[in-house]
Formats: sequence, structure tokens, C-alpha cells
Amino acid sequence: MTTEHSLRTDEATLVYDVHGPLPTEGGRPPLLMVGQPMGADGFRGLAAQFPERTVVAYDVRGLGRSTRHDGRTDLSPESNARDVHAIIEALGAGPVDLLGSSGGAITGLALVAAHPGDVVTLVAHEPPLFAVLPDADRLLAAERDLHTLYAEKGWGHAMAAFIGLTSWRGELTDDYTAQPKPDPAMFGLPADDDGRRDDPLLSGVSDAVTAYSPDLEALRRASTRVVLAVGADSADLVTGRTTDALAAALAQTPIVFPGGHGGFHEKPDEFAARLREVLS
Repeated sequence: MTTEHSLRTDEATLVYDVHGPLPTEGGRPPLLMVGQPMGADGFRGLAAQFPERTVVAYDVRGLGRSTRHDGRTDLSPESNARDVHAIIEALGAGPVDLLGSSGGAITGLALVAAHPGDVVTLVAHEPPLFAVLPDADRLLAAERDLHTLYAEKGWGHAMAAFIGLTSWRGELTDDYTAQPKPDPAMFGLPADDDGRRDDPLLSGVSDAVTAYSPDLEALRRASTRVVLAVGADSADLVTGRTTDALAAALAQTPIVFPGGHGGFHEKPDEFAARLREVLS
């Protein structure tokens, strides 16, 4: 059973899906799944792997079904954390378990820093925290180049360059900056410009997400159990490196999950089994 809910805050109207009953069965905390820029639809397959849990997923403000009325277009971990906090309060089921994927993992970290009582266990899967890496300046510059390419040539060219950046192993070097921009056709992407410039990944509206510096002291003090998770296929890739770096700063060893950055799409059965094990 899946029900759609809408919650109006001072800044946005948030739409979220609840898979399962509320109150939850057996008093178990809801399992909240948070992504960015992916919305609730991206978690439907993973949610179906947890018939024993009440699973909640939402659309980030301004994306999918969630609209905003704050007069802004940019996204930040702090604003996303406020939204997730409001949803948790609206659920009325107490603290949740939270799986955060990619930018959603950064949302989870910001939420725990601000509202540690909201979350029992946070599984932060490959947060793209460029700021924690020694080559942060190069990564942020490469990200700005993507925005410029998107503005000049459109989605296909910029997405091809994004794939090139996220496929690069190790620190960014002069070899990366010297290489030609990849042809969209290499990845089966369109070279034609559709005229749109609203992609949340490529337009620059999410720059505050990758530039976020987590509050390490707040995370250490939090009652929340914080688990850093990394894909088995992500070694030396940028989100694998960011996960390793944050885990080291928190004196942790990352938990390895099947697949890569999108492991729950690539290997849904194995990913769900690993998540269930971590949350048990």
C-alpha cells in the first residue's frame, strides 16, 4: 500500500510517498530514503525490497511534484534538511532510519548535525563532499566548467563531461584538464541542444551541496548512529574518495555495499540485503 502526502512549509510544498502503514508495524522506525537530484520514484524498486518496513521517500523542493514558494532556485543541504525534518515531524512516528544516496547522503549529514533526535541510524551512501578532498579546488573548478558547457551546448555535452569527471580515478591532475571533452555519442547521449537549462545536476543550482563542509563535531556528538557506505565498484572514483575521507575524519571504516554509486539500481537485491543487515 502506497499513499501520497503533501506538506506545506514556509518555503515549499513537499510531496512524499509512504509505502506501508502508519503507525508502523511493531513500532519499528520508518525507513526514510533520500536522494538528490533523484526524487521518490527512484526509490520505488528499493522500497519494494522492504515489505516488513514502512518506507518513506520524497521529492526535493522544486523537483518532481514538490513545488517551492521561497522565490529561489538554488538547493542547499541546510534547506533540504529543514524539509526532511518537517516530513519526519509530519509522520508523527518518532525518529527514523535514513538511507541517504549521493546528495541525499549530504542532506542526511546536515539533518543529523541540526536535528540528531530525528534519526536512529543514518546510512550515508557516497556523499559527494568535494570539500573534504585535497583536490577540492580542482573538483569545484571542473564542476564550474560543466555548468559553462551546459550553458553553451546543452544537456548531452554537459552530461558526457559529467560522466567523464565521475569516472576519473584518483585525484584530478593536469591530465584530466588537458583531455578533450568527451563526445556525447560515446555514451549514447544526444548532441543536439534541446534548449533547456534547468537540470539540477548541471545548471549550478546544487553547487552548495558538493561544496558543503559537514559539521564533524556535531556528527560526533549526535546520538544518531552514522554509517558511511561506499560501493564496491567505487574505489578511487570521486564519491568513493569522498566517502573514505569523511569516514577517516570520523574515525570510521566505510561499510562496503554492492555495486557503485547507483548500487541500489545496479544490484537491488544485494543492495537491499546489505542495507537490511546494516540496519538490523
